[in-house]
This record gives sequence, structure tokens and C-alpha cells, in this order.
Amino acid sequence: MGALPASAQETSPGGQLAQACTSCHGLQGRSLGAVPSLAGRPAADLVALLKTFRDAPNEATIMNRITRGYTDDEIAALAAYFSAMSPTP
Repeated sequence: MGALPASAQETSPGGQLAQACTSCHGLQGRSLGAVPSLAGRPAADLVALLKTFRDAPNEATIMNRITRGYTDDEIAALAAYFSAMSPTP
């Protein structure tokens, strides 16, 4: 699966939702710090992680609070967006 052109990525449902992720996970999911990068990770792994955060009984991290606002379709869109990104610029 090839990467989408930048304009298509940004206007896709996942691209629109992903803007909320950039302050911690970096532009296009490429973190420059201690927070994990999301770019290029398998979509199934990202879906599983996001649902685990969302469905956790305790609000231990910011991810628990953020993911509670996402539907399954939105989580799938985010996962598809980040998995289509190259892990390197």
C-alpha cells in the first residue's frame, strides 16, 4: 500500500482526527521525543492500542481520556492514516 499524497492525507477522516495527536506524537506521527511515533506502524496494532486505552477502566493517562471520545470507525480511520505514513520524512 503506497502513501497517500499529502493533500489526500490531510483531508481524509483520519488525517483530520490526527491533528489532535501531533502535539505529542509529532507531525505525521513522527515523534521527536520520548512519546512513541505512530507513523508506519501496522494499522491492526494501532487499533488494538487505541481500543485498549479507550476501554481501560481507569484514566491513568491522557490517552485514556482522549480515546474515550473516539468511535470504532474513528479509531480505524486514525490507524489507517498513521499506518500509511512513512516512519521517516
